[in-house]
Formats: sequence, C-alpha cells, structure tokens
Amino acid sequence: MTIIETAKLNGLDPLAYLADVLDRIHDHKINKLNELLPWNWVPLASVTRSQAA
Repeated sequence: MTIIETAKLNGLDPLAYLADVLDRIHDHKINKLNELLPWNWVPLASVTRSQAA
C-alpha cells in the first residue's frame, strides 16, 4: 500500500498530509517519527493550537 492510500484509509487528505509531513520532517526528532505516520498524524495547526492553550 502506498503512503497516499494509507492516508486515504485513515480519512486524511493525502495532499495536506504529505505537504505537512514534508514540511516538518527535516527538524522532527528521530525518536518521535511515529507521530508523522498517517494513523498518528495531527495537522500542525492543531498541534500549535493545543500547545498555546
């Protein structure tokens, strides 16, 4: 299964998912890469809002 199909199976917009992951992966901690998997992924905007609260 491709990453795009996996994103679809998890109810994600594949374009939004890929764009966000590619934008974040370069400085994401290696021991937290599982956060970027389709079944664990939370859009960056949601992460930022929850950290601000």
